Amino acid sequence: METVELLKKVRKIEIKTLGLSNQIFSGGYHSAFKGRGMAFSEVREYQAGDDIRSIDWNVTARFNSPYVKVFEEERELTVMLLADVSGSGAFGTLKQFKQDLITELSAVLAFSALQNNDKIGIIFFSDKIEKYIPPKKGRGHILHIIRDLIEFKPENKQTNIEQALRYFANVTKKRSIAFLISDFIDPRITGASRNSFGDALKIARRKHDLVALQLYDKMENALPDIGLVKLQDEESGAYQWVDTSDKKVRTHYAASALRRQDQLKSNFIKSGVNFARIATHESYIEPLMALFKNRV
Repeated sequence: METVELLKKVRKIEIKTLGLSNQIFSGGYHSAFKGRGMAFSEVREYQAGDDIRSIDWNVTARFNSPYVKVFEEERELTVMLLADVSGSGAFGTLKQFKQDLITELSAVLAFSALQNNDKIGIIFFSDKIEKYIPPKKGRGHILHIIRDLIEFKPENKQTNIEQALRYFANVTKKRSIAFLISDFIDPRITGASRNSFGDALKIARRKHDLVALQLYDKMENALPDIGLVKLQDEESGAYQWVDTSDKKVRTHYAASALRRQDQLKSNFIKSGVNFARIATHESYIEPLMALFKNRV
């Protein structure tokens, strides 16, 4: 991608997502993700209704009048984005590709973190760790992340979310807020390794505040009746002819999608991981705000 075109795309995403962060998301983000605790700020004279446990007896004795300690929330947090850059991100049948949605969501979360003076970092993963950008503050740092999300070309196309979670848990020593952004199309989640995936979720959740954002395209849940079609798996590259006019084929496809979703949801619940489902053809504002609200 040429530099001028790339800068235009970065700027367009910045304008949209920064506006959403300022007008909609930053307040919800602040309420949903608390700071590390309360830090002493100042003392002031006692007022009716103040908790007597907050009285500073030394200052009270000095001025012969009751004074209370005032505390403020320690806001500075570290936010990590775990962004799925595998081949299935190039899929989208209506409004946008999943990879474009990942870029926008990452930008919205990053600017919301910036509004609250938090650090932001990101891990790009496929079935390997493709890239790691350590947490930092500042608009320039966020624009760097957005630029990389737009132009990044992963070496591999398949997915290994368990590996990404274990890498994140190892590389991030300080407790952080982590957003795992993926379509969760990973055979290890529903196959023989599903217990291992659940264990990786639990380990990361015990150490960090882990939130999952599951992206999906409506075509992944139900096939339309459009006759014989040739489908390609973006991650394996394999092609398969599918007769979508066959009701049994469509029923089996929908049942398999529902079963995968139930298994994934069960993993999230058992691991104590908050999650939201976000469709490629709909606005992400409502599901993201609902996620924030449910955490308060």
